[in-house]
Amino acid sequence: MNCLVLLIIALCVFTLAYRYYAAFIAARVLMLDDSRTTPAVTRNNGRDYVPTNKWVVFGHHFAAIAGAGPLIGPTLAAQYGWGPGFFWILIGSVAAGAVHDMVILFGSMRHGGQSLAVIARRDVSKLSGVMTGIAILFVIIVSLAGLGLAVVNALQRNPWGVFSIAMTIPIAMLAGLYMFRWRPGAILSGSLVGVMLVCAAVFCGPWIADSSMSDWFTIEKPMLSWLLPVYGFCAATLPVWLLLAPRDYLSTYMKIGVVAALVVGLVIVHPVIQMDFTTRFVNGGGPIINGPWWPYVFITIACGAISGFHSLIGSGTTPKLIEKESHIPMIGYGAMLTEAFVALMALIAAVTLVPADYFAINSSAAAFKALGMTVKDLPMLNQLVGLDVAHRPGGAVSLAVGMAHVFANVGDGLCHTMKYWFQFIIMFEALFIMTTIDAGTRVGRYILQDVLGFAMPIFRRMDWLPGVLLTGGAISIAWGYLLCTGDISAIWTLFGTVNQTLSALALAIGTTIILRVSPRKKFALITAIPCLFMTVVSFTAGLLNICAYHAKGDTARMAISITVLIVATIVIADNVRVWIKLLKAEKPAGINNQRENEPARPDVPD
Repeated sequence: MNCLVLLIIALCVFTLAYRYYAAFIAARVLMLDDSRTTPAVTRNNGRDYVPTNKWVVFGHHFAAIAGAGPLIGPTLAAQYGWGPGFFWILIGSVAAGAVHDMVILFGSMRHGGQSLAVIARRDVSKLSGVMTGIAILFVIIVSLAGLGLAVVNALQRNPWGVFSIAMTIPIAMLAGLYMFRWRPGAILSGSLVGVMLVCAAVFCGPWIADSSMSDWFTIEKPMLSWLLPVYGFCAATLPVWLLLAPRDYLSTYMKIGVVAALVVGLVIVHPVIQMDFTTRFVNGGGPIINGPWWPYVFITIACGAISGFHSLIGSGTTPKLIEKESHIPMIGYGAMLTEAFVALMALIAAVTLVPADYFAINSSAAAFKALGMTVKDLPMLNQLVGLDVAHRPGGAVSLAVGMAHVFANVGDGLCHTMKYWFQFIIMFEALFIMTTIDAGTRVGRYILQDVLGFAMPIFRRMDWLPGVLLTGGAISIAWGYLLCTGDISAIWTLFGTVNQTLSALALAIGTTIILRVSPRKKFALITAIPCLFMTVVSFTAGLLNICAYHAKGDTARMAISITVLIVATIVIADNVRVWIKLLKAEKPAGINNQRENEPARPDVPD
């Protein structure tokens, strides 16, 4: 089958869903009203709450939710064939993921831009608020480990890639100093110089790899697994304007450019899909993800269709920037559909590889040998990219090979450029993962400081250096331990399960919100049905994971899985209790944004 067929089907479905379903939710369910003043206006402080143009907010929200998850997850899920992943991305994003994002964004705005844990505490109970906070902390720790492993597998024994990524750190810091300290407001010139320097770091890579300095940047997996958490600790404790903000800003240009180029490349090359609709691993026993397609397709694809992590963004910075409630559908629903389209392109890039080559890249040498497959184009691909890409699991490498192969075939004579495309895409993926590590470690530090603040109030002071260092170190050690002691099968399935469990919790809270505001109680089904589905999926995967970890003696991951399932049970049961009460009421109870008479407490950046 030609990949253009899948692209056209997806574009038609996404367009119709946005035009009709998002409009229905906005007008009939949430009853968005521009006469209501948004938190960005009422609490405008020029720092956290700032009324912002809707296209700028859309760009920020999309960059924040679309990290490496929609690239890596679909690539790994290609193990089951192109069919299961394609249809879950298509249906899941329209009926669950985009609804999840839109409703939580609405709820946070009606609560003054507060977090998901605060919403749960006010609209459900204090117990649900605490349990939701614990779930969020676990999601952050596990997701950082899963994304970190993809970077480690892509950069091990890759001096070109390590050099390019390493150079982005001083480049981002120079851009930060230039735009925020030396010439405040000089965004255009700082952006141009920063992007050119990042591209130069890629093109200087071959010279470094062939020079005597290559040994400095040839790092084995164990060392990279420790260096990454150390970097995360440093990034989480540095001022946000020095590294996090400029890196995120510069990498956004790369994301937009690469995604647009991939769309053009797929249209021009329109490669044929090599993978079957379903593979022999659909019932389990795969070399990448050992479990069956149910429930692991829904767990592995994660952010490409629905993600609990999005609820952290939708109740974080984004609701503090929106000028009007009518902008919610474009930002909440539209950004999720855009991310789903990116996930679909990642899936296509993976399934256009020869199956044997795909499995050779994404599995260990022993696992691939047991498959009895023979590689076809892999030796040629190794030569073209200038690196042995075999047995580098994690999804990042096979995605880079697939995308580079598309770009190199756009025109005659471009095959020799494949090594540049490959390293550029590796840096593109790694940059976004590193940005997630920056932000995720920092957010985890904020949450841990807030939790410890109940016992020692001084921990809540963001300017208290010992608290910053202790909490930043604790979060880095936690996800660093998971990174150093796991493989992609163990870490990614744990991340997907915890992440999708949080999406079930967010949908449960979203159902409570709809029951509180909508005059027609049946409208709550738009979140209740996805909530039920994601609860069954995440609990099934969680139980399968617990059995697998128990068999391996992996007590740490088993303990995380058990804790998350207990937390999820408490929160969902507590929400059901509130649903029953609200269903008996004749009129909507309204958003309970005055329960504890809490003052707004926006996130305080360093």
